[in-house]
Amino acid sequence: MTGSGTSGLVRRLEDVARASFLELFFDVVFVFALRALAQQLLNNLTWSGAFQALVLLLAIGWVWSLTARVTGQLNPRRPPVQLLVIATMVGALVLSAAAPEAFGRTGLIFAVAYLAIQIGRSLFLVVLLRGQELQRVAGRAAIWHAATGVPWLVGAVASSGVRTALWTLAVVLIYVARWFSYPLPRLMRLGGAQVPAGGEFLAERNRALFVIGLGEVILAIGSTLTSRGFATDRTVAFVLTFAVTALIWRIYIFRAGEDVGPAIGASANPDRLGTLVSYAHLVMIAGLVVASVGAQLVIDDPLGHPRATPTVTILGGTALFLAGRILLEYLVFGHVSRSRVIGLVALACLLPPMLLLPPLINAFASGAVLTGIVIADNIRVRRHPAPISPPGPHRSSST
Repeated sequence: MTGSGTSGLVRRLEDVARASFLELFFDVVFVFALRALAQQLLNNLTWSGAFQALVLLLAIGWVWSLTARVTGQLNPRRPPVQLLVIATMVGALVLSAAAPEAFGRTGLIFAVAYLAIQIGRSLFLVVLLRGQELQRVAGRAAIWHAATGVPWLVGAVASSGVRTALWTLAVVLIYVARWFSYPLPRLMRLGGAQVPAGGEFLAERNRALFVIGLGEVILAIGSTLTSRGFATDRTVAFVLTFAVTALIWRIYIFRAGEDVGPAIGASANPDRLGTLVSYAHLVMIAGLVVASVGAQLVIDDPLGHPRATPTVTILGGTALFLAGRILLEYLVFGHVSRSRVIGLVALACLLPPMLLLPPLINAFASGAVLTGIVIADNIRVRRHPAPISPPGPHRSSST
């Protein structure tokens, strides 16, 4: 039975069609969040620095993902929901501001802000949603976030190496817990498909996250050109890096990016597929963060002396994006197109010779691979358009 104070708080599934203005307002914060992550990576452009940036991305992405699900299930016009989202935005701004030095002097601020958002949101929902099925989900989430708070807080006051290990453990635990619907001893496991947001809504929210990632790349390209000036080589680098970004957008949106919603709707377990789609988008967002750093390196010194770090960053950002896009294509169509796999192999084969060439040529090689994929996509879809076929059992047409 629904509690008397919760009338109108929970959206009906058929009413969840597109993001509200409140949700779009919330998304603005994450442009800054991804900018902060790119800055953290640029400041520590090593393998350990890249892994640390990944841990922070997973934490920040988790904040965005859970908030997106909450706003998909609750009525954004209700004042308590608006208060919750705005409070989350404040916490996310603090979290993002602490990210560049999270493995240094602002580690405790990052950990406390993260836990305040996650535990605070869950407890607020427990109080707000009395008698609702979502209250059970929020209660379990609160317990799991509190449990993972131990490695977050201990890691925040530990050395950098120990902090990395403990924060990695905390992130892995919460992602695994969500995958198994926040299991607790002696309590029945929650059915993951009991409280999903609409498939098209989840698709739109993930597309919004991807656009935020593209916005970070554009911001990096524009700000670097502004700071470095309009010399001929830097202007060429600007045009080239923007073209690469446009190609990434084209490859993302082509078929799979547009058909995510129907695929989730056709799945027998839309919640599980929606979660996997979110993970695929996080891989692509990681690629965009790396690509934004690569774009800065290209524009900063287009014809500079060949170095391994810029080369790996420039090609690696494209490769990460393609890996996530391959996963997304499999989730939507149940198979993977050869052009994307060939593109990944081509990037790997290009890495050794590109180590001997300047950043501008590295960016050109990356763009050439993406151009080949776009051409192959257009040829393939004209000959053999792929039907939507998510992996696993599908819903019957009568449901």
